Amino acid sequence: MMTILAIADHGLQWPDAEQFLRVLLMRDYNTRVVVLGVSVLGLAAGVVGTFMLLRRQALLSDAVSHATLPGIGLAFMLMAAWGGDGRTLGGLLLGAALFGVLAIFCVIGLTRYTRLKDDTALAIVLSVLFGLGIAFLGLIQNMQEGNAAGLSQFIYGKAASMLAVEANTIFVSACVIALVCTLLFKEFTLVCFDQGFAATQGWPVGWLDLVLMVMVVGVTVVGLQAVGLILVVAMLIIPPAAARFWTDHLSRMALIAGGLGAVSGYLGATLSGLMTNLPTGPVIVLTATFMFGVSLLLGWRRGVIRRVAAHVRLVRRVGMQHLLRAMYELRESGDDPIRIGRLMMKRSWSIRRLKRLLKRAQRCGHVQAVSDQSVRLTEQGLAAAATVVRNHRLWEIYLITHADIAPSHVDRDADAIEHVLGAELVERLERTLAVEPSRAPPSPHPLAGAAS
Repeated sequence: MMTILAIADHGLQWPDAEQFLRVLLMRDYNTRVVVLGVSVLGLAAGVVGTFMLLRRQALLSDAVSHATLPGIGLAFMLMAAWGGDGRTLGGLLLGAALFGVLAIFCVIGLTRYTRLKDDTALAIVLSVLFGLGIAFLGLIQNMQEGNAAGLSQFIYGKAASMLAVEANTIFVSACVIALVCTLLFKEFTLVCFDQGFAATQGWPVGWLDLVLMVMVVGVTVVGLQAVGLILVVAMLIIPPAAARFWTDHLSRMALIAGGLGAVSGYLGATLSGLMTNLPTGPVIVLTATFMFGVSLLLGWRRGVIRRVAAHVRLVRRVGMQHLLRAMYELRESGDDPIRIGRLMMKRSWSIRRLKRLLKRAQRCGHVQAVSDQSVRLTEQGLAAAATVVRNHRLWEIYLITHADIAPSHVDRDADAIEHVLGAELVERLERTLAVEPSRAPPSPHPLAGAAS
């Protein structure tokens, strides 16, 4: 049976090996323009977005991006009224930039001179200016000089049809923004983390803020051609948010965010070039979102897997220390070997929980079984238990003598902190309390042998 193909096939077409290599290696001129343009845009957006994220002004870029639409519409009408070509790229971008700056001043003015909160001011400016832009597009549709065809591409992006002059504009703008961030990195860092201290040290906080906002406007304006005003905010926020899971160091975070932004642009544009009918802008944002998901799970600083693993290790360490401390205190009261029933009373453990702890302690060499119902600390376990008890009692003594905690409550408060006492803090407690090193002091409250 003969297969009849539609004239306009809107389905996805999988690339063959030749097409895959052609796009991946950027053999075509248009592919090089698009891929390099959006990659550099992702780099600049990631670096600038890092400072926006740390300043908790992420949504400001959203207001700026939506505010560019009335600037584009007004610039088109003015250029058309003066007899020029309303679609001149330079004029449209200039109008977008001016309205982006206007949006920033509107947000700052509303928050500074009224009682409106930041989120309220952002919502007002975003909705009003975006509504004004839609109204301008409606007026342009009825103009004799032309219609709004082509202007709507600034809403959704037009990376697939990017010209060389547009890619050059993105490249130059991104280089300037990256250079400014490098030169003012120390100042931006100070403003992000302690604006009040920066002001007392004589730094021009207001001007630094303005420079940062101008760079946000610059990234937003040049990003209109690639991903559109609706999605450009994603390029400013998603890469820095993903980088936050990998490091706590600002310079590394900026580098990672820039790298993730560039890789997102490259992979998104490449995937869009391989798969027919996939729009470039949304694919870039989806690629960045995928990398955010990977960072969320696998980030070695704040990733979910690392945090869950650290929590599991902490729970196991705390459980082991509770077991050793309970056995040590029972051994002090004359129980040797120690009956399992007595251990259960110390912490109100369930039998299953206690048996798991004892098995783990036996694997670590801290406990040995004497019979089915009794256990004993090994030499290694006794030394570890003495350290745990000593740290606990040092903190108890400190709380009673220096923090005025009642003796009847000190065991509970000490129990919450004993597991994170480091060697340096223990040494300071010894000096403060004049306690003999490497020896467990007696319990300073009357509940020493009671259940915790």
